[in-house]
Amino acid sequence: MHQHTAHTDSGRPGVEPAKAGGAVSVSAPTSEAEGHEAVQRLLQQAVTQGGLPGILAEVYDGGRQWFGTAGVADTRTGRKRSPQDRFRIGSISKTFVATVVLQLAAEGNLSLDDTAELWLPGAVNGQHHDGARVTIRMLLNHTSGIFNYTDDQEALNRYETHPPESLVQIAMSHPHTFAPGSGWAYSNTNYVLAGMIIERATGRALAEEIAGRISRPFGLTGTYLPQGSDPTIHGPHSRHYTKLFQTDPSAPVHDATELDSSMFWAAGGMISTAGDLNRFFRALLGGRILPPDQQRDMFTTVPTHDWIPNAAYGLGVSSVRLPCGETVWGMGGALFGSWSYAYGSRDGERMVTTNVNGDWSNGGWDDPIGIFTDLLQAKFCRRSDP
Repeated sequence: MHQHTAHTDSGRPGVEPAKAGGAVSVSAPTSEAEGHEAVQRLLQQAVTQGGLPGILAEVYDGGRQWFGTAGVADTRTGRKRSPQDRFRIGSISKTFVATVVLQLAAEGNLSLDDTAELWLPGAVNGQHHDGARVTIRMLLNHTSGIFNYTDDQEALNRYETHPPESLVQIAMSHPHTFAPGSGWAYSNTNYVLAGMIIERATGRALAEEIAGRISRPFGLTGTYLPQGSDPTIHGPHSRHYTKLFQTDPSAPVHDATELDSSMFWAAGGMISTAGDLNRFFRALLGGRILPPDQQRDMFTTVPTHDWIPNAAYGLGVSSVRLPCGETVWGMGGALFGSWSYAYGSRDGERMVTTNVNGDWSNGGWDDPIGIFTDLLQAKFCRRSDP
């Protein structure tokens, strides 16, 4: 397993490999109501057995929505979590960034075969990094071999502010992981570079491009990328609680709600809601955001390793084969005190988005991903009628 670092969204999916199943045996539901009951039971167990402060899930199924929650949004006041709660979505940000890149490709502003050197001269250079050999496609599907800057916590801590260029410089001070195109490794640096390319291609800030191309047109009123080093979550939100990845059940809990997310930016800095994420992925999976050619590019996957079992990675999206054999599509992510999963059917007609406002699990699950896997099983692994 990978070492946790204090300043990382290594993408969880991404920080560590997930477990294929959780501690709870989930029998497949035979009806929609039964499925929601199974989901609600798992939410409750995440709090009572896993020791998490709070959890929420929003389910979309063929036009019907269901919202469930357990635990609290704020341990001090006891306030419950609500559908309006905003939270940090970590690496689900990558799906938004990849979508913008693919829109720019559809418009002829860039090509996925363009090199990093073409758009960002001299940025990818040194320690065997060569931007002339790294294409935009390699950045988006993590086959570039570029070092993951969040693996160098010490260097991150040396910077008081975190402009994208400084994050790339951290990566360039380390040898590449492999020659471009010859392997697969999750690297947040890839998406910082993709965000920089978006800004170079459009002349506008990445936050503005995401808002103008995705959030506003699709009514994602709680979804945005914070500007600069703004540490606050605007609008209604849960508190975010972290144990700084310590596994000791008695480890102290810290409130990480206020966080300078500029160190994650295009790789994991965004904020959203469960309803917004379901709406976004329904539109994306359903082919309502990208033209067919770019849709095909996004969902063309490459094999992964040292990541999530039974997963493949496209351009900012992943597929996960559940233990029952069903495959779901979407993305997940984690920052301090906030872990999220948003996965659904390939046509977007069924979606489940889940968020926990803690980054540990004291129960039989090794971490919140075990809980998320059980929740997806409860929704997508249905028995056929006898």
